[in-house]
Amino acid sequence: MTTQPTQVRFNKPAEGIPGNNTWTITHDPIADPREGEIAIKLHYLSIDPAIKGWITDKKSYIEAVKPGDVMRGFGVAEVIASESDYFSVGDFCTGFTGIQTHATMDSRQLRKIDPQLAPLSRFMGGLGMPGFTAYFGLLDIGKPAPGETVVVSSAAGAVGHIVAQIAKLKGCRVVGIAGGEAKCAYLRDELKLDAVIDYREGNLPEALAVAAPEGVDVYFDGVGGETLDAVLMVANRHARIIACGAVSQYANLEAPQGLGNYMLVITQSLMIKGFTMRDYMHRIKEAFIDLLTWEHEGKVVFREHILNGIECYPEAVKMIYSGKNNGKLMIKVSD
Repeated sequence: MTTQPTQVRFNKPAEGIPGNNTWTITHDPIADPREGEIAIKLHYLSIDPAIKGWITDKKSYIEAVKPGDVMRGFGVAEVIASESDYFSVGDFCTGFTGIQTHATMDSRQLRKIDPQLAPLSRFMGGLGMPGFTAYFGLLDIGKPAPGETVVVSSAAGAVGHIVAQIAKLKGCRVVGIAGGEAKCAYLRDELKLDAVIDYREGNLPEALAVAAPEGVDVYFDGVGGETLDAVLMVANRHARIIACGAVSQYANLEAPQGLGNYMLVITQSLMIKGFTMRDYMHRIKEAFIDLLTWEHEGKVVFREHILNGIECYPEAVKMIYSGKNNGKLMIKVSD
């Protein structure tokens, strides 16, 4: 693994899925921390579907990364030097660290974490933003009730597999949608979902009608496009739809597919609500405690897909958009 400071920088916009020439690797030294700053060494870096949106100059919840900048990304890091009253050398933290092995940052941008509570990788996945996204999206917006049918797209992904398990905990009938037999087998055999659909096998509306014979009450959507349209066709009156992502559209953000079955939103009195974790940052502690408790009690498991070395970042980005990850995809930078 790389030991010298290494940065992945945004090089130029990508048409479609980001490729190797989207990024530039640099080895710039980091500055000594000034008052209020800390120097950090990264241990894990998160690979997220939001990457494409972060490098696209479209209206969004956050400013686009500019060419030449260190690529945006979440990380888990160790403090190696501190001029902060809050962090000491040897502490661990997480936040938008950027895709790099070392950095000097304003300590107020990072959140302290306790590695005694869980392995560091958990703070990139089940006890990090994917877990929090699943928790608040399903419980705060979806509000599932026992006996209701919950459908989860990208159900074997970083967020989806946690959504599915929380829905089961709440006494719901859970239908997972994923691509490929290996992912579907995981949902069926390990997570014990009530029904599993392989969207690659054909007629999704027909498969949903079979898997959800009493209709759908809650849909956690990370896909958009045709999958969202198919779920609308079987949505019950007053169903709640949580718009968390649109991975089917990320390759074509310049001309995304619109909602085909829009009239059903009206006729079925449906609620569609989009959100990002920016809406819930003040409530992270609430989600963390519940997720950690559920894991310790064996009620949820967090699946992680770990690659080694920052140099694999370009290939990791391709993986996230081709669905080759199993659970939360991340890069291990150092031990």
